[in-house]
Amino acid sequence: MTDRKIRILMAKPGLEGHWVGLLVVSRALRDAGYEVIYGGNMTPEAIAAAAVQEDVEAVGLSILSANYLQLVPRTIEELRKRGKGDVPVLLGGIIFSEDLEQLKQMGVAGVFPSGTPLEDIVESVRQKVGQPA
Repeated sequence: MTDRKIRILMAKPGLEGHWVGLLVVSRALRDAGYEVIYGGNMTPEAIAAAAVQEDVEAVGLSILSANYLQLVPRTIEELRKRGKGDVPVLLGGIIFSEDLEQLKQMGVAGVFPSGTPLEDIVESVRQKVGQPA
């Protein structure tokens, strides 16, 4: 049996071009010991396919547009269709506080609005997917 790092797919569903947050969080997770698979801009279907192909333990999404209430459930549904419905989906970006409960009901394991300290994000990931190897 070989130990491997916990793998997290980081992606931006849709076509928006605001990448800095995704890059910063990806680097923080990498520095914390996780293996980060950087997907960049992808459709929900492509995110789910990559999650299966890369055998990830979590999926991190970054969305800075208001269409997260459409993209997140599509991504979760695509993960379920491919047998990855148990993988925690984490969402960061510009998230309206009135949508937090709805996102949790959709199955989002963690929501990190813009400005969330990186240490809080890393700690939440540790709690949801485990300590990196």
